Amino acid sequence: MNRRYYVYILTNINHTVLYTGVTGNIEKRVYEHKNKIASSFTSKYNVSKLVYLETYNRPQEAIGREKQIKAGSRRKKIELIITLNPSWKDLSSGN
Repeated sequence: MNRRYYVYILTNINHTVLYTGVTGNIEKRVYEHKNKIASSFTSKYNVSKLVYLETYNRPQEAIGREKQIKAGSRRKKIELIITLNPSWKDLSSGN
């Protein structure tokens, strides 16, 4: 079985808060964020808009990449988002 792992960035409606995470089930994780089940941080700041996503075959790669993104500045995260999603549209199917 070919498992996938995801590094993602979520934001709020005004793009003032960025949240970086890693998961093995992106659909479930986004659902949890959108329904305020997931994280007290994302619930508190209404962070539920998926604006960036990378896919990996190995969990170690995804975790390493998440740490790399988290260590970067806000500007670096914004640049990453803009390369993939210049209009900051919600990439999740449940927009």
